[in-house]
This record gives sequence, structure tokens and C-alpha cells, in this order.
Amino acid sequence: MSTATTPDPRYPVGKFSRPDSLTPAARAEAIAVLESFPEKLSAAVKGWTDAQFDTPYREGGWTVRQLIHHIADSHMQAFARFRLGLTEDVPTIKAYEEKEWAKLADAQAAPEISLALLRALHTRWVLMLRSLTDRQWQRTYRHPESGEARLDQTLALYAWHSRHHLAHITQSPAAQQR
Repeated sequence: MSTATTPDPRYPVGKFSRPDSLTPAARAEAIAVLESFPEKLSAAVKGWTDAQFDTPYREGGWTVRQLIHHIADSHMQAFARFRLGLTEDVPTIKAYEEKEWAKLADAQAAPEISLALLRALHTRWVLMLRSLTDRQWQRTYRHPESGEARLDQTLALYAWHSRHHLAHITQSPAAQQR
């Protein structure tokens, strides 16, 4: 799982490439990314001012504040997708309009709310992920837009998503104001 950066500010760690499958070692590495992510994110924005949080992370992008709330929204969805995939036979999950969610009033709230939520959510998520059997990793759900996805592939996606948005924040103009 490469962490190299790219010159495209939209994809600072590169575009996601869905693996055919993940080895147990690759799963453990991805779980470790999810486990460490909340603290890395909190550390990246420690001591930031409201002006820094309200700076877009890239030209034409959300503010860092909106981005932090987006990460919490997205990771809550992922946690629920795992639970559905583990307890139902190929459930069709609901997509959501992330751009519209970023416009809601709570996306302007203090970032610490979502940072605290991510710490608790990732603690539960990692506990669940570490309990899965090889067979459970092969379970699937259906996304209405992108089709069927296995849980191991979804793990890879959200490890990438964590690294992707952490890089957005650490490479943002707001981070350069430190």
C-alpha cells in the first residue's frame, strides 16, 4: 500500500485501484491504517485556527472543516456497509449525496466533533475487522452505482480514503500556514 504522493492535488496518494483480493498481511496493514488514522488526523490539525479550517484544502475543493466532516460521514457509511455485508446476503446499500451532505449546517460545526466521532468509530470498526474470518472477508454487498464489492476490497478502499484525505489536509494551503 503505497503512500507516495502525486502532483495531482485531487489525488495526492494516487487514484484508488481496487485489488482483486487482499492477503491476510495486506488486510492487517489496511486495518493498521484505519486504527492509526484518527490520531494522525487529529495531530495534523492540532492547534489550527478557524481560518485554517475554513480554507479550501485545494482550489475548487471543500474547506478542511467540510472535509473532516465528510470523512466522518463516509466512514460511518463504511462501518454500516460492513455490518450489513456481514449480516445479510448481498444487501443493496444506499448511496448518499456527499456533496449535498457537505452543505448541511453540521458540516460547519467544530471539527473536534467529527474528530471525536472518528476516534470512537474507528475503535469499534477495528475491533470488528480484526474478528473477521477469511470467509467473512469474501462477503459482498451491492452498491447501486458501482455494483458488487467484497468486504476485503472495501477495506482497501477505506484505507486508501484515509490516506487520501489525510494527504489533502497535510498538503493543504492551511497546513502551510503553520
